[in-house]
Amino acid sequence: MKTVVRTDERILTSDIFDRDSRTKRPDHGSWAEPGKDIPVYHRCGVLVVGGGPSGTAAAAAAARAGADVALLERYNHLGGLSTGGLVIWIDRMTDWEGQLVIRGFAEELFDRLPADAIAGPVREDWGSQDAAKAAHWSQRTAAYHGVVTWSPTVDPERLKLLSQEIVLERKVKLIYHSWAAIPIVQDGVVKGVVFESKEGRMAIMADVVVDATGDGDLFARAGAAYVNDIEEADVHHCMNTSWLFGGVDMNRWIDFKAGQPEAFSAFMAQGRAQLGLFERPFVSWRNDVALFMGPRQSGYSALDVDDLTAVEVRSHRAMAAHLDYFRAHAPGFEDAFLMLSAPQIGVRHARRLTGVGAVLRSQWPDGVALSDEIGVTPAVSPKFPNISIPYGALVPQQLDGLLACGRHISCDRNSHGFMREIPQCWITGQAAGVAAALASQGGIQPRAVDVAALQAALLAQGVYLRPGAGQGAQVPVAAEASA
Repeated sequence: MKTVVRTDERILTSDIFDRDSRTKRPDHGSWAEPGKDIPVYHRCGVLVVGGGPSGTAAAAAAARAGADVALLERYNHLGGLSTGGLVIWIDRMTDWEGQLVIRGFAEELFDRLPADAIAGPVREDWGSQDAAKAAHWSQRTAAYHGVVTWSPTVDPERLKLLSQEIVLERKVKLIYHSWAAIPIVQDGVVKGVVFESKEGRMAIMADVVVDATGDGDLFARAGAAYVNDIEEADVHHCMNTSWLFGGVDMNRWIDFKAGQPEAFSAFMAQGRAQLGLFERPFVSWRNDVALFMGPRQSGYSALDVDDLTAVEVRSHRAMAAHLDYFRAHAPGFEDAFLMLSAPQIGVRHARRLTGVGAVLRSQWPDGVALSDEIGVTPAVSPKFPNISIPYGALVPQQLDGLLACGRHISCDRNSHGFMREIPQCWITGQAAGVAAALASQGGIQPRAVDVAALQAALLAQGVYLRPGAGQGAQVPVAAEASA
């Protein structure tokens, strides 16, 4: 199914493929699990569950703020979708004037990555509207609406290593190959988690737990309110598995795509007719490596194991079929080979927290710096100013002992389209980590954290906040629903 995705801000063209039909799962009955004592593996001030972009930022920031931190990760690496998911095309970190607004932990990463691990425009070109520069970078995922942006592509292995080394430098207790299963809740307060590993089931107790699972697994199982509505005509609810082809010449491909539009259109049409599931390549950090974000598949749930399996099966079959087609027909792909399929599935949306605050579509036009601003995101198009991210979007309306960060924070379905991106996850993760540290050190609940103190600590860690933030700031007790 060919879909033209439209929003108020932009027009994106993308192929979205509906799910395969399958038989309803049969009822095989149930089994009563026997109760038993579970050993406590560790106790800490701040426990971060999930080592994706937001979780890595949260752990690093909490440790930098002086907290005793543990980071629990189910895979063998950090970075989540930005590494294991091969979402190596990092979305816009500059605003439409070229100002870097995604800073703090994110800026530290790019300052410390090796130069050959990053591809993107030089700093003096950020915000440029020069037609030639914009045309060049628009073919390389770094110019939109005629404006050059800082939207780099990165080497995922270098980002894995650097993310790991930063948290270890800060004495975070890093725990790989461990999957948080159940939150430990007492009287409406999260006290820790039960996790599974090769050692069996164990527990970690903490003053504050940061849910950085991406799907809201912990806050949902702890009883916090959430929403899961989607924008039907948008790509942001779809799933896919990304992959890399090696042995390509992306400059030749771009010359073909940009210089022969009729031939390119024919190539794409033939690919859709021949393969069904079809996707075009994007640049990576190297000219000889092509990134495929994978055919975007609609109608599948990120919370259903059968659906997750089906997306993986379809995606891996599509990867092999793409290789045959591109080697036969695409300039620059004659010697391509299967390099890597993403170890992590590309989930865009599952749940969104109902918080005491939220990022809302109604806030886009005014660009006001909210009193509890903990970060700023570039707007979706030049017709909107920068958008304020409130601390309340990380705080559940009722549940205590827990903060949320990453793609499942409190926001409406329109705002989720950009709040789920990697840079925004770094921002909300850093804020959650610092807030969790302040709560743990003060012996208070996250909702009681002094926002002015939080903002001062974030500024000290290099986060970009605006002068209007923090004036009489407090976390609201209620907010407009994030639906």
